[in-house]
This record gives sequence, structure tokens and C-alpha cells, in this order.
Amino acid sequence: MAAYSGIHAKDFGFKFIRYEKRDLRATVTFNRPEVLNAVNGDMLVELCAAFQDAAWDDDVRVLILTGAGERAFCTGADVKEQAEEFVGHPNRYWKWMGLFIEAHEKLRNIGKPTIARLNGMVVGGGNEFNMSCDLAIAADDIIIKQVGAARGSVAAAGATQFLPIIVGDRRAREILFLCEEIPAKKALEWGLVNQVVPRAQLDAAVDEMAGKLIEKLPECIRYAKEQLNFWRNLSWHLTIGHARDWLAIHNLSPEVAEGMQAFVEKRGVNYEALRKTQRDC
Repeated sequence: MAAYSGIHAKDFGFKFIRYEKRDLRATVTFNRPEVLNAVNGDMLVELCAAFQDAAWDDDVRVLILTGAGERAFCTGADVKEQAEEFVGHPNRYWKWMGLFIEAHEKLRNIGKPTIARLNGMVVGGGNEFNMSCDLAIAADDIIIKQVGAARGSVAAAGATQFLPIIVGDRRAREILFLCEEIPAKKALEWGLVNQVVPRAQLDAAVDEMAGKLIEKLPECIRYAKEQLNFWRNLSWHLTIGHARDWLAIHNLSPEVAEGMQAFVEKRGVNYEALRKTQRDC
């Protein structure tokens, strides 16, 4: 293998993602459809490896990020893993958050244009992966949603930093505070995606956009991307280290315990009990 080059995609033996390279395109697929493509620590390790390989492979000119199946693009952190491994264990969460940060930084700094192929629901950290891509094309029946304030977390690994830039301050607050579904049509109007197409036309639309990007000058695209990322990089690097530590410590909070447990038990969050706990503190 030549120095600083890619290797055959099949040589990685990934379990939690699919990785394919052909026709100057690399496709990375979140591959846990049984849990709506939620992200766990093992998947993050694989994502980092795939993004690094795509960055170094000169036969890759564009990267496409998508999810397995038709139900979900990605639904963010695996709440079951969060509830079992991290609630009450801030040091463990701090390690996991390091992987999440690394995956996003490798994706955004890949040096090549990236397209989010939104094939299903885009929830929580899944929307942060969407926003870490340069462009996004969505099927017309998908929804986008942030859930942190309803589940005991803060979407501070991309959403708090990038949403105000993409959709504006007031809309960002609405998305992050209310945790309501954003239909594809509204996502297009608000600038969260570039195109919305019927599901049957999704692959053709992504392929067409990828083809257009491939026929551009790669060094010029890379530097244009670096310049365009200025405000994102500024807000990210000023906040992400603090967010990592605060979110880790916050795993000791009753808010996190209740939010995660409610999800696992498939019930609503007991907000009244939480309010009483806070009054008694």
C-alpha cells in the first residue's frame, strides 16, 4: 500500500457500518437498522476509520453518508447504551463523547465534498451528522428532529453550534427547545436540506449531485470548503471541549436518569417529579 492512500473498502471488515467505494464515490452507511441506525461507541470507531480512508484515497472525490433501510438515516446516540453505560458514570461518557467529536471532525475535515442522503428519520445526533455534511438531499417523507431537551441531554456536538448559522437564531431555539418534528418540506424551506425528492428518485438525485461535484477542481473545492467552514469551526472549537466535560458531569443529574429510563421503558418523562426534585434541592 502506498503511503497516505486508501485501501480496499472490503478489507476493513466493518460490523456497524457499510463502506463502499466505486466510480469516484465513497458511501458510508449507518448499519444498525434494528435500532433505527442509532450510534454506539463501536460504530463511531468504524466511522472514524472510514472517513480517514476516504480522505486519503485519491480515487474518492465525493463522500455520501446515509442509513440502512428506509425508516432512519440516523437517530443519534443509542439511548440504551447511554442508559446502561453512562448514567451515573461521567468518565465513561467523556470517553464516548471523544469518539463522537472525532467522527464529526474527520467528516467535516475530509477535504472533499460530502452529501447526506436522508433516507429516513433524522433525529438528535443524526441531524448533527446531517449538518456536518456539506449538502443534503432528503426523501419527501422524512422528518428531522432534535430531542436533547426532552431526553436529558443538550445537542452541543453540532446542533447548538450550527443550527443558528443554518436556520437562524429563532428557528434554532424553536428546534432545540420544543423538540418537534420538522417535515421535509419545512426542512427545505428552513435550509436544513438542499433538495427534497420523492423517495423513488432519491438515489438518482444523489447520484446526479455527486456527478456534478466530481466534475469540479478538487483543490479548489477543498479550499472553498475550508473557508466556508470558518464560522462553524469557530463556534465548534470555542464550545466543544466545554460541552464534552459538562455533558459528562451531567450524567450524574436526575434529569438524565429520568429521560433515559423513560425512553428505555417506552413511557413519557415524569416532568412533575423532576420539578419536585429540583425544588427540594
